[in-house]
Amino acid sequence: MGNAEVQSIHVHPVKAFRAVSLREAVVEPWGLAGDRRWTLIDDGGKVVTQREQPRLALAAAEPLAGGGVRLSAPGRAPLTVEVPDPAETLPMTVFGTKVEAVLAAPDAHAWCSAYLGAEVRLVHMDDPAVRRPIDPEHALPGETVSFADGYPLLATTVASLDALNSQIAEGRNAHEGPLPMNRFRPNLVIAGTEPWAEDHWTRIAVGEVVFRVPKPCGRCVVTTTDQETAARGREPLQTLARHRRINGKLLFGQNLVPLSPGTIRVGDPVRVLDRPAGSTPTADRH
Repeated sequence: MGNAEVQSIHVHPVKAFRAVSLREAVVEPWGLAGDRRWTLIDDGGKVVTQREQPRLALAAAEPLAGGGVRLSAPGRAPLTVEVPDPAETLPMTVFGTKVEAVLAAPDAHAWCSAYLGAEVRLVHMDDPAVRRPIDPEHALPGETVSFADGYPLLATTVASLDALNSQIAEGRNAHEGPLPMNRFRPNLVIAGTEPWAEDHWTRIAVGEVVFRVPKPCGRCVVTTTDQETAARGREPLQTLARHRRINGKLLFGQNLVPLSPGTIRVGDPVRVLDRPAGSTPTADRH
């Protein structure tokens, strides 16, 4: 893969809120430390994301020592939210999967509800080691995940985004491009590969940490949401539908599951350890 390396690292302390860029991050079995340990749910206990509420793109959550977050959003005074007491949990669902979570303090629910103009509650995952197994169809025994869509980390490559933007420029929605990488909300952005090289990874090393690559990521309407304005367009889904539709899913990026602990850093080399023999990517389902 030549001189592939980590260009940037991102976490999302509250699922669907703005990303936080880091120079380095601790890799835990269920994802990067501090990534998506908080999320919003509606009054029925279903997870709330930018799919339903694109304005979440404009909300930010600054990670605090001890796992708390400082929330901020346009028109709202910032609010500090501490990690709640895990003595009592409540059931919720993440894309149909039942999960136990811990309610934040009432002022957090009020703050988020006022910003969105809809009744929501903020919840915390107290113990990712036991709360949410990865889809068993693509998991090894004991693997778990935080409130991420399905897998502990998502990796994307600069070369594939460049290729996709070239395709967008040739299409009917050329005025929407080029798109920035934050449309895809990755944890790791990797530079120095060939376009779509990630289609052929099954195990990679990022610095000292080894990851397995269970499946590519099928993309949804969130990718059409401008992360700076919350406005929605048609791309990249229309172009992905023409060029990257596999098994009914529109693919961009690869899911990762850590096989070893450690710390990853911007500039770390990325090495391909295993490639499948003549395999075809298969999309994930949400």
